[in-house]
Amino acid sequence: MTDSEIRAFLSIGLMAVLADGTSDDRERAALKGLVERLGEGRIDLADVYDDVLVRKIPIADAVRPLTTPDTRRQAYEAAVAVAAADGITSQAEAAFLRDLAATLGLPAQQALDHVAQANAVTAAADVPGASGPEPLRQVQGHVMPDAAALDQKIVSASVTNAALELLPESLASMAILPLQVRLVYQIGKAYGYELDQGHIKEFIATLGVGLTGQYLEQFGRKLLGGLLGTVLGGVGRGVGHQAASSGMSFATTWALGQLAKQYYGGGRTLDAAKLKAAFAPLLEQGQGLLGKYGGEIAERARTIDVRNLPALLRQT
Repeated sequence: MTDSEIRAFLSIGLMAVLADGTSDDRERAALKGLVERLGEGRIDLADVYDDVLVRKIPIADAVRPLTTPDTRRQAYEAAVAVAAADGITSQAEAAFLRDLAATLGLPAQQALDHVAQANAVTAAADVPGASGPEPLRQVQGHVMPDAAALDQKIVSASVTNAALELLPESLASMAILPLQVRLVYQIGKAYGYELDQGHIKEFIATLGVGLTGQYLEQFGRKLLGGLLGTVLGGVGRGVGHQAASSGMSFATTWALGQLAKQYYGGGRTLDAAKLKAAFAPLLEQGQGLLGKYGGEIAERARTIDVRNLPALLRQT
């Protein structure tokens, strides 16, 4: 991947961040993720900001270095990912994405479908809200969930997330975080807590697994792997990146589920420092389990229909 191509991706990402006239913290984190994954120290983000904010280069100039159908499609998907980082795309963001698709020469309906699918996956992350400002707790001792059943649910979610990361479609990575949110929600509920979306995201972010950052990290690995595979004239490098990303998705989901069991099963007594300390060894254990479930992950990947990701999330 050339420096000019990397700069084009980052310029488009910044344009997506600014498309609705605001610069949300989560969108800035999304752009930072792209810099870390694609820039590799070769691109000065300050220069990219100067291009977009000071010189206000048009979209046509930003995308000019992207000359292949693959890089143009992936640049558009990156822009959709950044725009969706703060939730369902706004009207201003949608207008920018339409202009971008037209400039890139992408079929209009295909581009619209991609945005609609991204919005549907984002919406599927929603879980029922608690009736009060704090999660509700049933009487201690009255809630005794089946630990084995919860472990099976955690493994199933981990296998599904690892399988999603093996799929070539970038939208598949967008479903990983919603599935983790729903897993934590279900575990909390099993122990008598009614959790709202904000509490779950705070719990996950406490572990350093922030929702937007994790998604862009996964998207960056997939994007970088795909582009390197194209540049090198083969898919070997890209497959290697996806396999590593799949393993991390499995381990992260498994560790989140196990830590949620400890946290809610123990009456939410762990503070942020103890949560972080407990998460690291669980993540290592999850990585050690990957080989045991490799065949199941591959089989799950063969059965997932990316067009039905929202339904998959709601059924999980």
